[in-house]
Amino acid sequence: MGRLVARLAKLARGAGHVFLVLSHERRRVVHFNVTAHPTAEWTAQQLREAFPFKQIPRYLLRDRNKIFGDEFGRQVRDMNIEEVVSAPRSPWQRAYIERLIGSIRRECLDHVIVCNETSLRRILTAYFSYYHATRPHLSLEKESPEPRKVHPPELGRVISIPQVGGLHHRYERRAA
Repeated sequence: MGRLVARLAKLARGAGHVFLVLSHERRRVVHFNVTAHPTAEWTAQQLREAFPFKQIPRYLLRDRNKIFGDEFGRQVRDMNIEEVVSAPRSPWQRAYIERLIGSIRRECLDHVIVCNETSLRRILTAYFSYYHATRPHLSLEKESPEPRKVHPPELGRVISIPQVGGLHHRYERRAA
């Protein structure tokens, strides 16, 4: 695992903040969690939870949000991760995660009512399942982060499988 981006964003009004860790190679969301009151200790815990037994990345890109405090910095150093902090007011230096946040808002949260942290977590879990297995990415040659099989016409007719509560659909061939 090479480069990762960590970002804390307020995605839904009144439902809390979302901590995201995104892998650059395949645009996979490695870890996310939701809280109403983020702290430096909470963000450091999220980093530990993102890599409990997995290979630890070499680099972690992040913005200058004050929530990434001393506790978070100590955790990054303890894990032997090189922390790269972007320049002030420079979202283009974290383009992949900023694009993901925009996609979450446009393709999902703008179309649902988020009541609380639990509902936001449930909605994001469904969206990330769609995002990883179905959603095409131009930068991945119109493939999803988890490569899909090509279904030949011999498999049958095309059916629609609703995802993210019906906001999006997956189309597959199934035998009649």
